[in-house]
Amino acid sequence: MVDTLPHRPGKIIGVHINYPARAAERGRTPKFPGYFLKPATSLAASGDSIERPAGTELLAFEGEIAIIIGTAARRIDPADAWAHVSGVTASNDFGVYDLRLSDKGANVRSKGGDGFTPVGPNVIPAAVVDPAALRIRTWVNGALVQEDSTKTLLFPFAQLVADLSQQLTLEPGDVILTGTPAGASVVKPGDVVEVEVDAPTASGAPTSGRLVTTVVEGTTAIPAFSAPPQVTDEQRADAWGTAEAAGLVPAAVFALTDELKRKLNSVGTATLSSQLRKRGYDNVSIDGLKSTKPGTRLLGRARTLRYIAFRNDLFDSHGGGYNAQKRAFDAVGPDEVLVMEARGERGTGTVGDILALRAQVRGAAGIVTDGGVRDVVAVAALDIPTYHAGAHPAVLGRRHVPWDTDLTITCGGAAVQPGDVIVGDDDGVLVIPPFLVEEVVNAAIEQELDETFIAEQVTAGEKVDGLYPMDASWKDRYREWRARQ
Repeated sequence: MVDTLPHRPGKIIGVHINYPARAAERGRTPKFPGYFLKPATSLAASGDSIERPAGTELLAFEGEIAIIIGTAARRIDPADAWAHVSGVTASNDFGVYDLRLSDKGANVRSKGGDGFTPVGPNVIPAAVVDPAALRIRTWVNGALVQEDSTKTLLFPFAQLVADLSQQLTLEPGDVILTGTPAGASVVKPGDVVEVEVDAPTASGAPTSGRLVTTVVEGTTAIPAFSAPPQVTDEQRADAWGTAEAAGLVPAAVFALTDELKRKLNSVGTATLSSQLRKRGYDNVSIDGLKSTKPGTRLLGRARTLRYIAFRNDLFDSHGGGYNAQKRAFDAVGPDEVLVMEARGERGTGTVGDILALRAQVRGAAGIVTDGGVRDVVAVAALDIPTYHAGAHPAVLGRRHVPWDTDLTITCGGAAVQPGDVIVGDDDGVLVIPPFLVEEVVNAAIEQELDETFIAEQVTAGEKVDGLYPMDASWKDRYREWRARQ
């Protein structure tokens, strides 16, 4: 690694939406990349502060990966583009949403202020990393608020460099801010924002180090001859990420209706997984489990239970009586799946026949644990499906303490929140955030229709080249096929 930018860049070019999860937040997915310019005077270093202009409320951070151009590029092809990049580093594309209306889309005042583009602290040489295997993370006051990777970008880095080079010459030192993942939001004076870019699978796991920026309150009022700050509810929703986060409307109430259940049960988890991945959700499978009821579908809303590692004093205080495990099994209800975090520890049971029976009597849709199950033959004889990591005869006090319920957990490598939709079949178990369910299942149904058509053609003797995936000719024939259905 080398020190950060050796000099002030001639151009700083920002990219609008580029991560699928950010596109889902914004409710739109662009067909081609869109850009804006930031002045070189907005550049700042790690450790610098950023001033929230006096009289404004919506200063928002956007953690991003910055590309640094190494050699001039003009009208190049994507295949040659990465050779023109010298390195990558962390950046933060700060913006004041209160000033967007007067900008009319130009972002000059809203994103061009002094210090509004922190970059650094170190540059990772482009030659040592795969541009599709970088990770971007952002923390606010020590809490992780953004995390994504470049493997599912809407517009890969090579495309951005080649595309920009068609209309303008990219020069050594120019910086391209490549878009922000989901989770960008508002910060206030006193907050500390940190951004880091790394390549965890590359040799030596190179990193940019943490780019640290502290927010301070501006003291100089915007003068009368300048357009004043203007804030609308739309601007607040955009700055905070959602209208709910901005406090404008109560969180949307999601219902797992009979129609939605019918749709979800009509498609396999493999298809749902494919559609989730297209939207940037590639880590939502609860891995390493098997079902006590092969061939039985699992579908419901998550209720959660967390076990911590065994410790004598903690088991004494939390393991006996009406503990968290018993409370969870007494609380789970119809159309709900009890999901348990057991840290992948299979050396003891996390559920046995009596508690599984209790869940069945309560009308629960299923049980999921990344730990062990006791009385596995009796549990398998019940109607309720239980997904588990393996059988074990021991009681939970050997390795676990039942700790708490109805909170965000990690089960089988996947984050699970209460209310998430859990879908399982013989291929595995998926966690679907409620706001994505309708979109994902409709796309999955369409995908399975596509695959039904393709399977028919393969059965009839057609070659897969051009058919899977379908080229323009086959898409026309598919549309005709759909019209006949």
